Amino acid sequence: MNTPSQAARTGGPTVRIGALAPLSRPGWAEAGRHLLAGLELGVREVNEGGGITGRPLELLVRDTAADPRGAEAAVEELAGLGVAALAGEYHSVVARAVAARAGALGVPFLCSSAVLDALVDEPTDLVARIAPAQSHGWRVYGDFLLDAGHDRVAVATQPSVYWTAGTRLLREHLEPRGGTVTGLDLSALSPAALCDALADDGATALLLLLGHPDPVLPVVRAVRRDPRLAGIALGAPAGQPEFADWAEELGADGAGVPFLRYLPERFGPLGVRVGAALRARLSAAPSFVAFEGYDTIAVLADVLREGAEDPADGPAPWSRADVEGTRGRIRFTGPTGPGVWQWAQAPVQVVDRDPARPGAFRVLRTG
Repeated sequence: MNTPSQAARTGGPTVRIGALAPLSRPGWAEAGRHLLAGLELGVREVNEGGGITGRPLELLVRDTAADPRGAEAAVEELAGLGVAALAGEYHSVVARAVAARAGALGVPFLCSSAVLDALVDEPTDLVARIAPAQSHGWRVYGDFLLDAGHDRVAVATQPSVYWTAGTRLLREHLEPRGGTVTGLDLSALSPAALCDALADDGATALLLLLGHPDPVLPVVRAVRRDPRLAGIALGAPAGQPEFADWAEELGADGAGVPFLRYLPERFGPLGVRVGAALRARLSAAPSFVAFEGYDTIAVLADVLREGAEDPADGPAPWSRADVEGTRGRIRFTGPTGPGVWQWAQAPVQVVDRDPARPGAFRVLRTG
């Protein structure tokens, strides 16, 4: 994985990996906690297996707090500390900033959870991604909506590159099939005003393209309690209902809200074992984000070992990665349309919390 200019990054007693995750507000801290649990478990198991050609991995963790500028500063710091690669991040806008700065500094970055297609401006061999591209997952979600009879859809959204991209993808997928997508800007509407607009619009589904916990939780409560909207379906393709704090805050109001997650229909032996270890580490059921974190380290360890054996083959030989992950065999193609090396076979599910048992999930569609 090393070029001569990068040799210093892997010199010394440990191989350092810079880990980036939102661990405090306004970042989605619970997602960051799950991501970090997966990264840490992966590092522990790599080290128990002998490390990278006998050298232990060392994880240098930095809290991005969903701040792109802060993340850029963290990348600068970590590069100065000699990391061999960067890993992690959940928020797409932050991951985009990380990818740009990492590319400028020549540091490989394996993105764990951010799905925004436009992760980079120009194709690069330095950046790869474990999570599926947004365009793939949200097309699966669009098919789910149409099959469920929702061809008139409203989206409650906020100004953001990620939410704007999601709205555009939904329009591009639904409108050629006779659907309509109406945007409702929560920077200009209160939850009560949103309900008034929905009552007038006639949409059969409202998609929550909103930050967690605010304003998404107040919007869910307002819609669920408005008798005019009793027949409207709620959806959250970005995955807000995946985490326990959604159920804790909303209870029954948070059930029956379909969202995207990236888990297989059935785990193999590795996924079962890692899932149990993550549950013990988190004292809760691990989310798909925790598995993404673990798989990120598995891939980096594989690539770093290859680089240690033949350091002249380039800065980021993602094309040679061939790893048994918790959710399937991980191989990369690319740089793909999004401009990064991409695991194209990442599993995609549409699931919701079972209204009869909000602590349990129902798989509604796979793709």
